[in-house]
Amino acid sequence: MDIRNLLRQSYLFAGVSDGDLDRLAEISRLRTARRGEVLFADGDEAEGFFIVASGKVKIYKLSPEGKERILHIIHPGWSFAEAAIFGDGRYPAYAEPLATSELLFLPRTAFLDLLARHNQLALNMIGGLSRFLRQFVTQIEELTFKDVPARLARYLLDLACSADHVELPISKTQLASNLGTVSETLSRTFRRLSDEGLIRVAGKRIDILDREGLIMLSRTCKE
Repeated sequence: MDIRNLLRQSYLFAGVSDGDLDRLAEISRLRTARRGEVLFADGDEAEGFFIVASGKVKIYKLSPEGKERILHIIHPGWSFAEAAIFGDGRYPAYAEPLATSELLFLPRTAFLDLLARHNQLALNMIGGLSRFLRQFVTQIEELTFKDVPARLARYLLDLACSADHVELPISKTQLASNLGTVSETLSRTFRRLSDEGLIRVAGKRIDILDREGLIMLSRTCKE
């Protein structure tokens, strides 16, 4: 696997010089992680951050009762845990592959040293963290102001982009956790959207039948 090309595809490092890519490649390490392997736990010392080359990784929190709440699903080309290398240097959640995944690991000390010596890398890092923050704020707004049908509609639209169908990349149980609900409520919501002619569900395949209707639903707020 070409580490330089993987780094170049990450939004964190878009626009950096070839020289900076070489420096990043020198400190990076490829790692294979199996499904279910805990990459790090909430509160662990942050030794570095990751970029997904293949597979997918879930980021989640556990309640005191042990109930899992998925915060993000990380797909190829995306990074995770980069914010943890700053501040108190602790991982704020758990990370676990949902399938066997190839990951690129960038160690904290070596990476921070590069940031101190190369301004463009630092600027790119700020941009990447800002993008993550915007996504997190959007997620909080969705959970606060929108009900499950609106959240599901937005998720399907984002996943589909301009396509007329999607394949769910995660199980419906995991999707329920990601949307801040439970499996039973998600199943009822899928049935509702199907009954209203907005989508057709066939296993993990979801056909988009009424895009405009989904858009309108995604914009509605809780009463």
